[in-house]
Amino acid sequence: MRKASYQTILRTTVAGCCLMLAAGLPGHAYAEAVDVVEAAAGDGDIVVTAQRREEKAKDVPITLTTITSDVLGNGDVQQLSDISKLTPALRFDNYGGFAQPTIRGVGTAVSASGAGSNVGIYIDGFYAPNPLSADFQLLSVESVTVLKGPQGTLFGRNSTGGAIQVTTSKPSQDARGVAEVSYGRFNAQKYQLYATGGLTDTVAVDIAALYRKGNGFVRNTVTGSKKDAAYDAWSVRAGVKVDLSDNASILFRYTHADTQDPTSLVANSYIENGVTQSVGAIIPGAVTATKYNEVSNTSRTYFDSLVNAYQLTGEFDLGFASLTSYTQYRDESSQSFLDLDGSSIPVFDVDFYITDKIFTQELLLASQGDGPLQWTVGGFYFSDKNRFQHLNGYVSGGPGGLISKSQTDTSSVAAFADLTYALTPELFLTGGLRYSHDAVKNGGFFLGPLAGGGGFVPIPAISDDRVTPRAVLRYKPSDASSLYVSYSGGHKAAILNPNGFATTPVKAEKIEAFEVGYKYSARGLSLDLSAYHYNYTNLQVASYNGTQSLINNAANSRVNGVEGQLAYKVSDAFSFNMGAAYTDAKYKSFPGSPAFFQCLVPACGAGFGLFPTTSIDASGFRMARSPKFTGNVGARYEADLAGGKLGLSGNLSYTSKAYFDSSQQFFQKGYELLSLRAEWTDPSERYTLAVYGDNLTNSKYYNQILPGQFAIQTVWGSPTTWGVSARAKF
Repeated sequence: MRKASYQTILRTTVAGCCLMLAAGLPGHAYAEAVDVVEAAAGDGDIVVTAQRREEKAKDVPITLTTITSDVLGNGDVQQLSDISKLTPALRFDNYGGFAQPTIRGVGTAVSASGAGSNVGIYIDGFYAPNPLSADFQLLSVESVTVLKGPQGTLFGRNSTGGAIQVTTSKPSQDARGVAEVSYGRFNAQKYQLYATGGLTDTVAVDIAALYRKGNGFVRNTVTGSKKDAAYDAWSVRAGVKVDLSDNASILFRYTHADTQDPTSLVANSYIENGVTQSVGAIIPGAVTATKYNEVSNTSRTYFDSLVNAYQLTGEFDLGFASLTSYTQYRDESSQSFLDLDGSSIPVFDVDFYITDKIFTQELLLASQGDGPLQWTVGGFYFSDKNRFQHLNGYVSGGPGGLISKSQTDTSSVAAFADLTYALTPELFLTGGLRYSHDAVKNGGFFLGPLAGGGGFVPIPAISDDRVTPRAVLRYKPSDASSLYVSYSGGHKAAILNPNGFATTPVKAEKIEAFEVGYKYSARGLSLDLSAYHYNYTNLQVASYNGTQSLINNAANSRVNGVEGQLAYKVSDAFSFNMGAAYTDAKYKSFPGSPAFFQCLVPACGAGFGLFPTTSIDASGFRMARSPKFTGNVGARYEADLAGGKLGLSGNLSYTSKAYFDSSQQFFQKGYELLSLRAEWTDPSERYTLAVYGDNLTNSKYYNQILPGQFAIQTVWGSPTTWGVSARAKF
């Protein structure tokens, strides 16, 4: 791993900023602040639904970042996880194929049946809870908004860290379309299409499709293959919108996604104090890869995912309020194969197949008009039938044998209300409350021959009732500025742990958050500042003993931090932005933090060379996946060229040192990512040609560090890439 001091990073950042400003080079990604300043200059204010009703972003008393379609269309934003480069205080990590976002240090490493994430992900208002399909392709997306801090009142269970709202294009009567192709390093190809139009005066349809493939950057030192990280993924979404009357409409959508992408599973071994952390390192003649672009697997790793989502949105204007109904069914499955030792000697491999059948129904009633009282009330129902259909193990290259099967049925029913009253024209009081009833039943596990055999072991059902409050006082001294102080609560629901062959439930997490903030937007300048303090209790903490998950409520923590975003539109041609967050997240009490140390004494017996799970006291340690500093700086410059328009943009993001575990054993030093893009649009504004580059400083960094019984495995981020693209509008 390349070493880089803070001084080196600082010099790189300053030099990059100066270069962009001097040469007019620009930022490849600028967030909500830039869009707000454009609005302030006369294009209309950005409108968001962060409080489940339409409001100007500058009036929302929540720290948020909104990234628009213009930015998402640039070369370095391919999947949802890429938005972390544009969003201070957000990390988008994985545990194997399980995508696990973390906001302000609040996230999870739990990947048990029915466990879910700490960050709620919503697509066009629909809850998407499955972490195995959370890092999806951005298919004709108009914007992504990241809400920071607990969103337990309006977004409910499992939103203790925050929420991510993805808004896609809707069918329109105006016929239009866009097609784009791109090609880049490592044979990276992408083809996408969007088209919409009216069939009748009351019926409009659209279709969006995206296909991408590539070889990846990894070489297998055992087989010689350069395609162990090859990926092939396609998605299609079709929609039909029917206007029933001037005051009522329904929108039906079907989405299918077929992903074969092992990127998050292609792992090699971690080096600690010069020692390769793998059982393969002590086997004579074995090869154990450690370089960022090498693996030494005897079997090819894979991750295949299928998603079929059916969504029905009904919108009704009742005059005094708007009523929205969200009905959804998701049928999802994924299959994975992993080499757990990562060496040229076949020690132990696993494969597992997981299915989810998810149903959600939400009703949302939001006030309309300009009266002093604005309100939102609603109800929510959620059901998830999760099945680990099989977990197979392969010992010493032999045939697969069943280790276990497991299952849970999770449900949640909630009712909520959020009201804002104007005490004076400048002073607003908000109060919110959500009642949730969460339940898990039909839990259990079956142990196969490789785990000692035995029949199905049922786990007693559990249920939990929670009330999560919210209170905000906001003062608006002018139309351009706003100050607020807020209190909000949230919870991550109690779970079972059939993957750990345990019959004892894991209690719900609880978080309380206090925040003060200031927002300003006028005359081309936008500024957002906030400071926050969290009390976080009963953290659900996971470690892994081979294929067995060990989960308990082992920790309490506190989080303090400050965050800021600034943007300035210098002229119609040039604008820049910057954002930064400082997060001090520590465990207050964590006496049983899992730790891994290789056993290299004769007393280990058959476990010689393995990494058994032990525990240490991590009280006072920094929370996992919570770097102290994250930030980005970007700019955009436009100029006339050859009758058309030249656009130059760039973004430089940085994250400081982060630990991947609670015991502070495994970490990634600070690193930067630089992206640049140049595009030219012809005079007709129909055709656009572009060149782009990502990670142009060629940072070598870990995306994951996965401790286990056979090795401490690492997954690396992509090195420098570049490419070209062409887009046509019709």
